[in-house]
Amino acid sequence: MESLCFHDGNLADFIDTRTLHVRSDINHSLQMHSSFVRRLSLERELEGHQGCVNTIAWNSKGSLLISGSDDAHVNLWSYESRKLLHSIDSGHRNNIFCTKFVPETSDELVASGAGDTEVRLFNLSRTHEDTASNLSAHFQCHSRRVKKLAVEPGNPNVVWSASEDATLRQHDLREVTSCPPAESSHQECRNILLDLRSGAKKSLGSPPKQSLMLKSCDISSTRPHLLLVGGSDAFARLYDRRMLSPLSSCRRQLSPPPCVNYFCPMHLSDHGHQGLHLTHVAFSPNGEEVLLNYSKEHVYLMDVNPIHPSAMRYTSDDAMKFFNPTGILKEVQSKPPVSDFFPNRFPAKRNLAARLDQCRKLIQIAEKSLKEGANYYYGIEACNDVLHGYGQIGHTLMHECLCLRAALLLKRNWKNDAHMAIRDCYRAVEIDPTSVRALLCMAEALLQLGKHKEAMEFAIGGQFSAPSNMEAAEMVEKIKKRMDLVEAEASNKAAKGGPRFETRSGGGSGGRVISLSDILYRADAIGEEDTLQPLSGSGREDSDYEEEELELEFETSVSSGGDDEEEEEESNNLQPTLNVRIHRKFDSTVNTRHTTTTTSSSSCGSPKSSPRSDKLTRQNERAIDMKRQYVGHCNTGTDIKQASFLGQKGEYIGSGSDDGRWFIWEKSTGRLIKVLTGDGAVVNCVQSHPFDCVVATSGIDNSIKMWSPLAAFPCVVDGIEIESGDILDIMEANQRRLSNNRAVSVPFDALEEFRMHEFPDGSLRPFECVQS
Repeated sequence: MESLCFHDGNLADFIDTRTLHVRSDINHSLQMHSSFVRRLSLERELEGHQGCVNTIAWNSKGSLLISGSDDAHVNLWSYESRKLLHSIDSGHRNNIFCTKFVPETSDELVASGAGDTEVRLFNLSRTHEDTASNLSAHFQCHSRRVKKLAVEPGNPNVVWSASEDATLRQHDLREVTSCPPAESSHQECRNILLDLRSGAKKSLGSPPKQSLMLKSCDISSTRPHLLLVGGSDAFARLYDRRMLSPLSSCRRQLSPPPCVNYFCPMHLSDHGHQGLHLTHVAFSPNGEEVLLNYSKEHVYLMDVNPIHPSAMRYTSDDAMKFFNPTGILKEVQSKPPVSDFFPNRFPAKRNLAARLDQCRKLIQIAEKSLKEGANYYYGIEACNDVLHGYGQIGHTLMHECLCLRAALLLKRNWKNDAHMAIRDCYRAVEIDPTSVRALLCMAEALLQLGKHKEAMEFAIGGQFSAPSNMEAAEMVEKIKKRMDLVEAEASNKAAKGGPRFETRSGGGSGGRVISLSDILYRADAIGEEDTLQPLSGSGREDSDYEEEELELEFETSVSSGGDDEEEEEESNNLQPTLNVRIHRKFDSTVNTRHTTTTTSSSSCGSPKSSPRSDKLTRQNERAIDMKRQYVGHCNTGTDIKQASFLGQKGEYIGSGSDDGRWFIWEKSTGRLIKVLTGDGAVVNCVQSHPFDCVVATSGIDNSIKMWSPLAAFPCVVDGIEIESGDILDIMEANQRRLSNNRAVSVPFDALEEFRMHEFPDGSLRPFECVQS
């Protein structure tokens, strides 16, 4: 009988190796073997919550699973029996967003963080119905929702909490087990490890100004001094806790501390990405990589170590050149073409011939896809196999495959495909500066992005390289017509004039001015296409679901008319200001419409002083670029959607999705290998068991799903297993949801009749709407 073959080896070979040689990593290698992952199927549903399950976490031994829900209960489950052991009424007054086992406490101490701004710790050895009897610690110092908790392996004394109040706090259980509420003026908690209330950046080169609402954090299991955070801008930040300042209080706002590294795909590091923010950040099991899940974007993998060959570091100047590549032709075309060689060593002729033959077959599949204008996804996957799955293939074949993948990306035209095509074209032009195909693909990509001037430069460059090439001449004409059309439209608009305030493009309201009462009370004012619909069946009044809902945000800040050095002395000149922001609910990128003088207290929500960041010049920051992109899921609805490494070695990537499914990709290639239906609406959490090939998922449903390998192999179509439906239809629907992000701009005139009410914690929120 012929044995089954897998890219990561046969199980029989592993067993033979184990009997002949001692292998310490044999369990690691077998946990997420491809034969197991391909057979993952729903094994059991754990029922016991009465609301959406927002967080799940395994203990270090894998014997217990903890969960938190909108029902404000913390549930403890047995892995062996798949049964509920304890259900604790946490006492939280809002949705629980994060739960953790505290290490080295015999799994008796668990922590929870919730939308009521509180962090609570419970002792499971005291299983009483009375919440106060179970409560071991109670921290109330945050002023906004607590979205994530972190613990350090081997440390039973400290818990960290990340909140949307832009602080990450360190709770040392040896010093204190309770703290006063955030609005208290009698005491202050000196537990702020990261103060990022002026830490958010619009771009890599811009100074930090806005509040960075933290959505996620993680501590490296191999180097616990490394701390990773992500929130309401495009940049994940890596900090070394040994280099941070002593813990501070919220009474005085501090400048954001310097971080070890920024992580952000280069094409996302510039201005103009409305609503882009991070919902989850995570270290790989070996601590060498980080995974970022973006709202309204894809999942990205980066290297932690900046000296790693694949850890591409870039500056704000590099990012500007990426978006405005006017000098690339001069830079690249001054270099000679790269010769076709294998840099490390020349492979054996037999292996090289077989490998190149397989690569050419894959390229033929991709060429056929491009020619027929169908199945672009599979053509791109064939190119990915060539570029990532066959090692060194030589520069000639690499150049051909890069140009082909760029052309396929432009035809597919999913979210950010044009940016990915530009990356491929850059690499292709570096190999061959006279490549007409690469230059014309670059021009087409820039044209899709609306950068007509830069597109024209590359089209003319292609025409210069091959004067007789008809495609180059046609591209130049195409761009000229587009530029003329854009200029004519701009002239007509200027001649006609327009209303002072109008909705943004795609807003669906036909340019009408929308009143505040329309937004608050009449969803139909936004237009039929943008009608705000709540999530059916969710039953949550204050859930984390982000379904096209608008909200007002009021932020206070304090500034003075003097120099930075004189601010402390001239405290009498301080003028508190109110920033009124209107945006979609949970949307991190908001536009300030008006600033007015008001009064504020000196509570946690309104620090006594803030750094004068408006005097800062453009900063020459450095960031680490993406190593791999994972595409197919949809993340637009919730701020707790995870992307996780699966297995002890992290060979696979798993992520939830807004279509009720969860996706599994091969980490090394980015290939999507499995799509499973995991929820009636949205899958948020994906957590792999520490040792077994078992994955737990949760979302809007009240249950937790347990996934394990079944005995029989599923039917695999085109390399991807899916339970039902067509994979391309599913992925394309998700891409449409990612791309259809409409923002509504509201004129300030609508705010004039809107009164404010100041709450005790110093934050300003709407009180009532007065009709004229």
